[in-house]
Amino acid sequence: MPDFRVQSSVLLRHPRQDIFDFFSRAETLNILTPPWLHFYILTPLPIEMGVGTVITYRIRLRGIPVRWVSQITEWEPPIRFEDTQVHGPYSRWVHRHIFEETAEGTLAIDDVAYRVPGGRLVNRMFVAGEVRRIFEYRRARLLELFPLGT
Repeated sequence: MPDFRVQSSVLLRHPRQDIFDFFSRAETLNILTPPWLHFYILTPLPIEMGVGTVITYRIRLRGIPVRWVSQITEWEPPIRFEDTQVHGPYSRWVHRHIFEETAEGTLAIDDVAYRVPGGRLVNRMFVAGEVRRIFEYRRARLLELFPLGT
């Protein structure tokens, strides 16, 4: 079964270390996840992040409650980290967070490779648009939190 890919990026006019620190707190997921997913972290906070850290959350996909467990599989502050779904709605979900230092600030990049049960047809009909909307929301929230003029 092929991987599908979603990539999103946003320029944030803040130092890379500040942006990495923001993303490296599990609570940030509450801020960046769209309200229609009813996201809730089940793992007690605060969570010490690093390779091997496991985080459990609950979301609702199309109204159905889903438990999602992810593990940090790469941790390279302040450059990047990666979380991989251990249990959840996807056959595979690997989310790489990359932070590139630029003259204007930090380019925050989300790069996700995923698979869905049912393959291309299910992805096209039900999943791809929803995943895109999630990352559009995330990008908009980041621009609210880190306005370009600052």
